[in-house]
Amino acid sequence: MKMSRRNRREWRIILWISLASAVISAYFGHAVAPNEPVLRGLLQGTLTSLLIATPIVFFEVRRARLNSLGWMRRLPLAGYFVVKVVFYCVVIVAGLILARLLMSIGTRQFVLFDSIFRNSVFFAIAMSVVGNLIIETGRLLGFGTLKNLLLGRYARPRNEQKAFLLIDMKDSTGLAEKLGAIRFHELLNAFFRDIADAAMECEAEIHKYVGDEVILTWPAGPALKEGDCLACPFLARRNIARNAARYRERFGAVPGFRAALHCGEIVAGEIGDVRREIAYVGDTLNVAARLLDASKGLRRDVLVSADLLALARLPSDLQAEPLPTLSIRGRDAPLEIAALSLRVGQDQV
Repeated sequence: MKMSRRNRREWRIILWISLASAVISAYFGHAVAPNEPVLRGLLQGTLTSLLIATPIVFFEVRRARLNSLGWMRRLPLAGYFVVKVVFYCVVIVAGLILARLLMSIGTRQFVLFDSIFRNSVFFAIAMSVVGNLIIETGRLLGFGTLKNLLLGRYARPRNEQKAFLLIDMKDSTGLAEKLGAIRFHELLNAFFRDIADAAMECEAEIHKYVGDEVILTWPAGPALKEGDCLACPFLARRNIARNAARYRERFGAVPGFRAALHCGEIVAGEIGDVRREIAYVGDTLNVAARLLDASKGLRRDVLVSADLLALARLPSDLQAEPLPTLSIRGRDAPLEIAALSLRVGQDQV
């Protein structure tokens, strides 16, 4: 079976973080035991990293995909961190003991609790805390946003060409009234997870959530040439359809959505002081929002601008139906648009 893009991306993250941890741990293994042969210290540090960092990174990156760990998302923040701290401590201590056992094979020298072991525990915990802070901050801001903030890419506003996909849940008001605020929030969370899966599959950046709407974006380039942005709403619909039974069991309904796609030039830059984020300003995002508003009146679930269609490769399982031009306030020329849909005979699930 062909590995999905999201799986490939996650395994790349696991590989690179594990390699970086191995290099740092190899140096630490030599530094804390300068009297040991250099090769032995490097090997012990690398082995310790493999036994500790790899399972922790795997847990952090893949736990959202493991249904058996879904209960963690429902824990209070304090409980969530306690569970993670306990898991980290078990992995760290077990990894250090196992590494020492493996390194002592054939030497008849196995000392468990000494200064090196104690320093190794402190080092492993510090590495885990730092790594966890990076991962959680990345989840909060988005890893792309975090990278750009750290590198200062948008310290000064800059013009960029981007494609946008806006997805808005249908009948959210009615569902909120039916379910109540708490259960509707749970529905939104499940809905956004299915969209996030599609976004990662199509290598989109989740720009922000606004109520029951999510904004995805791609830099103009491969996403357009390969048609990933056009396929994304249909992958999201497929994910929701696959989880239809779970939605009906928990919420008594399967959510639907409307979507709009447009591309063009925007100005991107950091905004805010106490809390920073990267903001996109310009007509492109406004036009996408108007296109989303128009989808309800046109009774079409997925609308796309002709501007985007002219640049993107239409996936073979999709078809584009031209629609009457759309007049947009503040825009001189009417917007040429089309409705996207699956070709007849294509199975959404």
